[in-house]
Amino acid sequence: MLFKKVGFLVAALLTGSAAFAQIHQMERRDTSAVARTYDLNPVVVTGSGHHQRMKYTATPVRMLSAKEISEQGITTFDAALTRMMPQVSMAPNSMGTFLRLNGLGNKYILILVNGQKLTGDISNNVDLNRINMSRVKRIEVLDGAASSLYGSDAIAGVINIITDQPTQQLVSVQSDTRVSGEGQFTESVTVDVYKNGFGSYTSYVHDRADSYQNTDLEYKKGSDTDTQPTIAPLFTGYRSHVFSQKFTYSPNRHLALNAFIDYSHKKTDRPETRADITGGTDYEMLYRGVRYGVGGIYKFTQRNSLQADFTVDRFRYGKEYDVATKSFDIGDYVQSKKQRTMEGQLKGVLGLTANSTTIVGADWRRDKLVATSGNIDQTAYTLAAYAQHEMKFWDCLTATFGLRYDYHENFHNRLTPKATLMYSPGPFNFRATYSAGFRAPGLDELHYHYYSVNRGKPQITFGNSSLNPERSNFFSLNAEYRTNTLAVSVTGYINRINDMVVRQDIPVDAMSLVMLQTEFPEMTTSEAVKLERYSRYVNSDRGDVKGLQVNVSANLFEGFNLSANYAYTYARTENGGEWSVLERSIRNAATVAANYHHTWGHYALNVNLNGRLQSRTYYTSYENAPGFGVWNLHTTHTFDCLRWAVIEPSIGVDNLFNRVDRRIDSTNRKYALYSPGRMLVVGLRVKFQ
Repeated sequence: MLFKKVGFLVAALLTGSAAFAQIHQMERRDTSAVARTYDLNPVVVTGSGHHQRMKYTATPVRMLSAKEISEQGITTFDAALTRMMPQVSMAPNSMGTFLRLNGLGNKYILILVNGQKLTGDISNNVDLNRINMSRVKRIEVLDGAASSLYGSDAIAGVINIITDQPTQQLVSVQSDTRVSGEGQFTESVTVDVYKNGFGSYTSYVHDRADSYQNTDLEYKKGSDTDTQPTIAPLFTGYRSHVFSQKFTYSPNRHLALNAFIDYSHKKTDRPETRADITGGTDYEMLYRGVRYGVGGIYKFTQRNSLQADFTVDRFRYGKEYDVATKSFDIGDYVQSKKQRTMEGQLKGVLGLTANSTTIVGADWRRDKLVATSGNIDQTAYTLAAYAQHEMKFWDCLTATFGLRYDYHENFHNRLTPKATLMYSPGPFNFRATYSAGFRAPGLDELHYHYYSVNRGKPQITFGNSSLNPERSNFFSLNAEYRTNTLAVSVTGYINRINDMVVRQDIPVDAMSLVMLQTEFPEMTTSEAVKLERYSRYVNSDRGDVKGLQVNVSANLFEGFNLSANYAYTYARTENGGEWSVLERSIRNAATVAANYHHTWGHYALNVNLNGRLQSRTYYTSYENAPGFGVWNLHTTHTFDCLRWAVIEPSIGVDNLFNRVDRRIDSTNRKYALYSPGRMLVVGLRVKFQ
């Protein structure tokens, strides 16, 4: 049935209209299907706000190309980052994916798509399934505070997903299929049409995975020795769909216009409640997102341009019942949260002199949050203006100075500066960076009046309208050696955050219980008896993250590339004069990848071996999760022997050495490794053009 639907979709998409998208002329696209080279000096945009070769950007940026992602057999956003960037970690669950970058969690990480913020989270966990991986051209990661260019939330760093729209005269259809164990299946279809300055770029992605366990036992409540069977999954299965459409028009070499819409739909697939065993649920989580916008860029000259964008992002989620309860029938939907972000951006990139680049811009943003369980219906707006000037004083010395002014409806004025200095003798770069960051507390943190019942136990959280914005100061030193065959980079940094917003647990006594029952009259007597504590958002004292990153990539000989990345992160928080390790932080992590590519006529072989190794994951209130090392092998076989099609089958093995965390689940246990073990991975890509 699924393949019939996909076939019907392909036929429908082939009737689509024409399209275009402008790409900076510094960027290149492979014209041979079997060609493969590693570019150790690619073009990036996130660090400086304008297109530059990586060697010349004063702010270090890590970049993953679509080719690198494909060669590892990766089809999901979280796998792309965790397999190739050791400073990133993720923990999947039914409430989204808990993402960490350099020791700091989701709310400190700004995720952009083509420079525009991606909205939509579930309990501060980002819904990464909204990202259309079939359109990714590259993923750029900027470590550390970046609020001078990007505003609120950019304290831990910025992840910018750059999408691909071909500009050659073509009609192209591509299908990608990937199948693996535990019901993992991904199918994507793209249709690109470009002619005479018009273009249409259409894509559909279906992604699914089954729930699974690594052990079917759990400890009984209050015991560390007595066990009982459970059907609670370690990994929560899901079914997701993402549809994207983008139109572009460029009537001449100066002007390029675009309009797009993205729709995402995701539903969890958990075991249902049963009377004879624990771990089931009465409902599935259902998520929907719609993101659309228009924009354009006018290039006065090659180095002078003006860009404007307007984007609307709507996201909602709730519970869809698949088990009848006292209050709900099968199929009933109860909305939990609805978010809407409207944002307008205006940016000018100016080459005022031959040796400088100046960026000026203005942003307007309006956020709206409606949360039924949190009793919220609130909005807030932000106005911002920023400027950045990059000046090359001599052939080997470049300085950048930036300043951003934000006016937030609730927190009023905020200034965030940035300064970088880069000295570049020959193939070496030496960089020093200072940047400030800030994060305005979310509408939920300010206004929550949250009450829910999870397995008969009430959960209560209060917002705090007296919260202060979080502020950070980021310092880094970087030394780099970069040629066409070898790139070595070492970065040390300190990131200090003040007024961190945390949830403070407060024990329930007789007096507070009366207050809570008054605040939440829907709480029954039996639920009140089980209530041990409630939460309130507060500003803690501060956070402190120190880190070291080492990145090496080498084209050792023709067709063979080796890369290795290491991240040391020491993340702590201070509250009431006591220091503790930040929740879910990882002290040591490394990723390694070896890639071999060879071409024989119209056939190309690519072999990729990659691994992630990390030390234990720290949990302040739970047992620390043990470290692990997971290795994956993937091969692709490209056949370019047909004039009208390129065929690329692939086969590989994930988790070669079958590393699995089979610890028995308990209330004091958390996990870092979610792999079900060794799995065969098979894929097929077919491109018609």
